[in-house]
Amino acid sequence: MIIPALDLIEGSVVRLHQGDYGQQRDYGNSPLPRLQDYQAQGAEVLHLVDLTGAKDPAARQIPLLKQLVAGVSVPVQVGGGIRTEQDVEALLEAGVSRVVVGSTAVKNPEQVQQWFTRFGADALVLALDVRIDDAGNKHVAVSGWQENSDSTLEQVVEQFLPFGLKHVLCTDISRDGTLAGSNVELYREVCQRFPQVAFQASGGIGSLDDIAALRGTGVKGVIVGRALLDGKFNVTEAISCWQNG
Repeated sequence: MIIPALDLIEGSVVRLHQGDYGQQRDYGNSPLPRLQDYQAQGAEVLHLVDLTGAKDPAARQIPLLKQLVAGVSVPVQVGGGIRTEQDVEALLEAGVSRVVVGSTAVKNPEQVQQWFTRFGADALVLALDVRIDDAGNKHVAVSGWQENSDSTLEQVVEQFLPFGLKHVLCTDISRDGTLAGSNVELYREVCQRFPQVAFQASGGIGSLDDIAALRGTGVKGVIVGRALLDGKFNVTEAISCWQNG
């Protein structure tokens, strides 16, 4: 399915270039009408990133997120600096359907495995952002892409499979925010290797052709952010492109 995404800083919709807070484009402070419009066009899941909360978990935009989730009737997944069990709990209590966990799953896998046991695999999405080296190794980056971890994508997925892992949002960092197309081979490879996991492809979608290129890879979701904000196409067109495969 097509999953429209918004990044939020202090109530405004923004886009960061390659995760850099110093390079941000502002798309106005009306996230709710956008989400309602995405839903009206047929989106069945929405994706939000709380960039304020990612930078400072104490400043997490819970009141805003509550309002956004209440204003739509489709499931919403939310990420951004999820570091503690309380962070997960607060978002689920705010009405979020799935909490997206990134760096913490790589740095403290045992801690996040406990969350799977407590909240269930359906309530959690692992966000694995990868840098692929010349040898094809998929190194997972952490801390807002500031550093590479020692773990590969495959290692992290395998750590969580015994805990029922269902949802993985996978980003090729080199493609993110570029509108230059997805890393189709990456998704084909990981979906074949882990057929029990529903992968969401993220990063690089700039045209309907980029969406069409992902058909047949096995990905279950395609995250689309900047292309929608920039008017490259709309949600209805994206869905019809995805379904015509």
